[in-house]
Amino acid sequence: MNLSKFFPFLTWIGELRDKEVLRADILAGVTVALVLIPQSMAYAQLAGLPAYYGLYISFMPVMIAALWGSSRQLATGPVAVVSIMTATALAPIATSPEHYIALAMFLALLVGLFQLFLGVFRLGLIVNFLSHPVIVGFTNAAALVIGLSQLSKIFGVTMPGNASDHFLGRIWGVLEQVGDTHMLTLAMALGAFIIMMGLKKYSPKAPGVLIAVALSIIISWLFGFEEKGGAVVGAIPEGLPNLQVPLFSFELMSSLLPAAIVISLVGFMEAISIAKAMAAKTKDHIDPNQELIGQGLGNIAGSFTQAYPSSGSFSRSAVNLNAGARTGFSSVVTAICVVITLLFLTPLLYHLPQGVLAAVIMMAVFGLINFKSVKHAMRANKHDGVASIVTFVATIGLAPHLDQGILIGAGLAIGLYLYRTMSPRIALLGRYEDGTLRDISVHVDLPVDEKVVAVRFDGSLYFANVSYFEEAILKAAADHQKAKFILVVADGINQLDASGEEVLHHLSQRLHDNGVTLVFSGLKRQVLKVMIRTKLIQVIGKQNIHATADIALEAIYQQLDAAADGEVYCPLRPGFKAENYQRAED
Repeated sequence: MNLSKFFPFLTWIGELRDKEVLRADILAGVTVALVLIPQSMAYAQLAGLPAYYGLYISFMPVMIAALWGSSRQLATGPVAVVSIMTATALAPIATSPEHYIALAMFLALLVGLFQLFLGVFRLGLIVNFLSHPVIVGFTNAAALVIGLSQLSKIFGVTMPGNASDHFLGRIWGVLEQVGDTHMLTLAMALGAFIIMMGLKKYSPKAPGVLIAVALSIIISWLFGFEEKGGAVVGAIPEGLPNLQVPLFSFELMSSLLPAAIVISLVGFMEAISIAKAMAAKTKDHIDPNQELIGQGLGNIAGSFTQAYPSSGSFSRSAVNLNAGARTGFSSVVTAICVVITLLFLTPLLYHLPQGVLAAVIMMAVFGLINFKSVKHAMRANKHDGVASIVTFVATIGLAPHLDQGILIGAGLAIGLYLYRTMSPRIALLGRYEDGTLRDISVHVDLPVDEKVVAVRFDGSLYFANVSYFEEAILKAAADHQKAKFILVVADGINQLDASGEEVLHHLSQRLHDNGVTLVFSGLKRQVLKVMIRTKLIQVIGKQNIHATADIALEAIYQQLDAAADGEVYCPLRPGFKAENYQRAED
């Protein structure tokens, strides 16, 4: 039995005997922890939880996902998008702060179970329904929503309404309070921005977030920031969270399951895209299904330690990779650092200003905004560009219900794909001077034959386009009354479903009744298997199915030659030369 299939960490744990690898992983793990600890506290508040719950999500999911995932450098834990989606899902149904926390654990359990289900049954490909343009539009919008949601903490004013209220209205309410700005809070936040931006530009290897947080804590403590009206993190319970069985309710499941599914897919999409990007640099292999298992187990384990849903982090994974992480042990070190912080260092975080945490969030999410990708998608395919823009607008307009925005985008992308495939390109073919078959609408005056019509169909044959295919073939037959054969060059047909098989069955019989034979070339193995299973191949006739268009045309002209008791004029025949024929007048 291959134990590494069930315990993926066995593939790299032996490498830790190398002191160089061990040293690199320890250094990387500590470096990520220095970023994670303040960042996690900020994200917890984004999720509507007390700041210290960010520390609770930062050790068990981090460790389990690293041990059972396939990426060696992916840094799991709290992320901004999942945090705000968590708040959106829980705010409307939570009845008290305690109930809210219990729901967050339940949501983490549902997310973990769904991800584990997808991974075990190897359904990782389901994330392909979230196309890249849709993810780009969603990420840009979510980054703006998350960043703007921190404005009230930057200015030291209250955010009107609650987490489930319309986002743009709440932001307008914040802007109306700008005159009441708490200047010390604004100064602390701006100072944090200056430190983080300055270090990022002039000393990118320095832990800018940690330095900004440490300095703000010291200044807050020395100058009595809290006594002067400034909001701080406050007391953090010392010690590890108690192990608790998550709340489980079938009634609440119906309310939370849609959000859990969207969070699962969005979170995994973020994680796997990061993992693949890093694997391209490290030459490692990434198994999406194993990564789903790792993320799922991490969320399930986290739900028992008072954690809300987690995912892979862009920023911390980049830090992990750049710090020299060689194996998943670096994330184990990160988790150990968080445990040490919970056990011994929480009093040091009391004076951390809330405005500084807001600045940390803004710095993290605004770096995700990339409008150039939307423009690039528009250039590649107009429909993809439209899907990206609609996703962006819908996500902003429906905020804080970000899941609705991405569902609209995904639905639109699928709809546009179906629209494109409903009318695939169909070309009538003629023989080009180099001997190839070309589209006569592009290359005019190509030799064609009134007895043989060659048609190329560029698309799979399935329920959405079978009527279009049938009409095109019948139109070709109607436009060429003397045609005895219609050749379908089927190299572009990748799939044939039941609707397509039914149409081919009736179409072949209908043409046959009118003295026209339907011939196919270039059918792929999966299409032929459908024809064999349904006995369609007997209706069409095995003699009318050929490997290539040239073989098919040669066979067709042999039949025409035999019927005419001599070689007929055959402009579509391979090797045709017009000077060798004296075309008979009708």
